[in-house]
Amino acid sequence: MIYENPDKVKIGLEIHVQLNKANTKMFCGCTTDYTESGPNECVCPGCLALPGVPPVLNQSSIDFAIRIGLALNAKINKETDFYLKNYFYPDLGSGYQTTQFDKPIVYDGYVLIDGEDGLEHKVRIRRAHMEDDPAKLVHFGTIDKSTGSAADFNRSGMPLVEIVTEPDMRSPKEVRRFLDKLRSILEYLDVVDSTREGSIKADVNVSVQNKTRVEVKNISSHRAAEKAAQFEIMRQKDAYRKGKEVVQETRHFDEVRNVTVSLRAKETEDDYRYFPAFDLVSYKITDKKIQKIKDRLPELPDAKRERFVKQYDLSEALAKSLTTEKEFADFFENAARKTDPKMAASWADIIRGELNYRDLSVKAIKTEELIRIVELVSENKINDVGGVLIVRTLLDEGGTADQIVKAKNLGIAEDDETKKAAVEAVSENPEAVSDYLNGTEKAINFIVGKVMQKTKGKADAKTAREMVIEAIDEKYNGN
Repeated sequence: MIYENPDKVKIGLEIHVQLNKANTKMFCGCTTDYTESGPNECVCPGCLALPGVPPVLNQSSIDFAIRIGLALNAKINKETDFYLKNYFYPDLGSGYQTTQFDKPIVYDGYVLIDGEDGLEHKVRIRRAHMEDDPAKLVHFGTIDKSTGSAADFNRSGMPLVEIVTEPDMRSPKEVRRFLDKLRSILEYLDVVDSTREGSIKADVNVSVQNKTRVEVKNISSHRAAEKAAQFEIMRQKDAYRKGKEVVQETRHFDEVRNVTVSLRAKETEDDYRYFPAFDLVSYKITDKKIQKIKDRLPELPDAKRERFVKQYDLSEALAKSLTTEKEFADFFENAARKTDPKMAASWADIIRGELNYRDLSVKAIKTEELIRIVELVSENKINDVGGVLIVRTLLDEGGTADQIVKAKNLGIAEDDETKKAAVEAVSENPEAVSDYLNGTEKAINFIVGKVMQKTKGKADAKTAREMVIEAIDEKYNGN
């Protein structure tokens, strides 16, 4: 999909996905779960690049890479090679990184996102190749003003897949939408735990007016990637407007100041001096292996969204919200099997908003409580206001829906109580009544709101509205 792009903004991404759910590191037997280890505790001679330690390729990381490629609608290379990429940074004990060059394991794919024009937009995947992660540098101060750095090799050797897109994104918002969609796909595939530090990092490549491309390196959050792209577009546009040159370079995004700062001149492919990895032979992938992995792929977000629309008669927007995270989609579907699916979807979406506000995972609430809220509302035992209060109390204080209804007296008000409140509200708000009688339909909502206040939110909104209209008729029309 091509649409208006007056500033000729082009954005491409290089996303480094750490396969931290693989059983071992890329080329040695060390575990990928080092989160509880102290600095440089989860290492071996291979991680530390000591002389005379040959690499042994981890089979599960190959399988994970193929899964990712198939999920990205991409092609799988039947023969793939490893190369040594030479550059001298303190996070590389060996002085080179083992990676792939002209035969990446994955190539020619795409991901669909919502474009700036409101239509579905295809972001092409140029390639995805495998490599091992360098060590982690801990800086004393900010990266551009650090007084020193320390290296933690626990991360060294972790299996990575680097996904390279074409420059098909046209705005910072599209960058974030792509990264959100990609993370969702990866979590459905169960190849990465995105909550772990450094699990998904992005390099953002930005050019304006079809001129110089600038790379912003190692951004760890989707929000930061969006902001980095936004700043870089503004910086380049401002430079061109003032007649200044934009140089090809690598920059760092400072998340405190929300600016990019120069790190170094951008390396070219020749600077890395690729040469074949002498200890690793070519890896051949058969059609049978690819088909076997394809047959075991889970239902992915787009497919699940389409099924939710058809099976549960949900809107596209609601189905998309429910399927962004696999755990949340399962949470909803478990409830939909036991209660009204449409009501379960609506309340699941409300719960999602409350979870996001508190930065909690869906594990903070049980499916049984969603089912019980739907039952209480459908049986007219509580109203929507009471249901929301139950959700918030469950997340903030714990308990069960039934306990909260009893403790907070959330049962729907009796008709007599609602009628009394309606009569009082009509008498106390003559101006709103006059507006309603003169044709301002929404004035009735103001009076219904007063009824809800008087009943402390326990009245059924539909019943309250009917009784307000009845009270107006009796008072002003004599009916």
